Amino acid sequence: MLEVTGLVRRFGSFTAVDGIGFSVARGEVLGFLGPNGAGKSTTMKMITGFLGPTEGSIRVAGVDALADPIAAKRKIGYLPEGAPAYPDMTPAGYLDFIAEVRGLKGAERKRRIGEMVERIELQHVLHQPIETLSKGFKRRVGLAQALLHDPEILILDEPTDGLDPNQKHQVRDLIRELSPGKAIIISTHILEEVSAVCSRAMIIAHGKVVADGTPDQLMARSRFHNAVVVQLSGDSLPAFATIRDDVAMVPGVARVEEDGPGRIIVFPEQGRAIADQVAQLARARGWELDSFHVDQGRMDEVFRTITLGEKTPTEHAA
Repeated sequence: MLEVTGLVRRFGSFTAVDGIGFSVARGEVLGFLGPNGAGKSTTMKMITGFLGPTEGSIRVAGVDALADPIAAKRKIGYLPEGAPAYPDMTPAGYLDFIAEVRGLKGAERKRRIGEMVERIELQHVLHQPIETLSKGFKRRVGLAQALLHDPEILILDEPTDGLDPNQKHQVRDLIRELSPGKAIIISTHILEEVSAVCSRAMIIAHGKVVADGTPDQLMARSRFHNAVVVQLSGDSLPAFATIRDDVAMVPGVARVEEDGPGRIIVFPEQGRAIADQVAQLARARGWELDSFHVDQGRMDEVFRTITLGEKTPTEHAA
């Protein structure tokens, strides 16, 4: 549905995007991640035709976006960063204007606007000037205009920015509902969003792709992946130091770290699963536990390690 090849964008001597290439298939939800200044928004502006690339090519559902930008834009729904809109318009007037621009007419135009108002829950602000709306409602108006023409490709820059937890949940449900029939790209700083709605995640830094895989594949790069987290309680707390040392002797354990009063994180050797062995030791010794779980990995730690080049303790030791 979307193919980006060798995309470069320079602003004078500064290279904001440096040879990015990727593709997105129908049914995929790609989380587009990176620190501020990494080139995420610049890449999205080039894909959607708001900014021309210095080099590279973009194909949108088979259309060369540089040779035929209008045809490409017909296939794209775009929610830009900040959800800009005409402040003196009401949501009703704005959506009607967007429907006209998109070529929707008659009963179909009325039906699509009504459907978006209901799905995005804009009924109570439909006739207020957009400039008077909260940040969250402005975001929802922007999302409604992006979806109005039922595009094949949906590009959302920070779609849940400014929304309360309930609204975020609603938008994520909507993205999941839409995903089977569309190719969707979500740029976000909210790492939990990747696990919540994305089938794939791509991290960029300094204008280059530095990681690309499923959320599980990226989580597996975390030093916490498959680590066992144990919280002791009751009579086991005084024996904390002994328990910590006993756990360190379990086959397959690489190291044990204290993580607060009565809490340890048990890290496995690479590729090992140690939860059963640690659980057997806990039962055999009669430890009192508040909690015991296996960490699937921490996306924030993976993000930091990849984008800042930080090393894990194991890498430092090596």
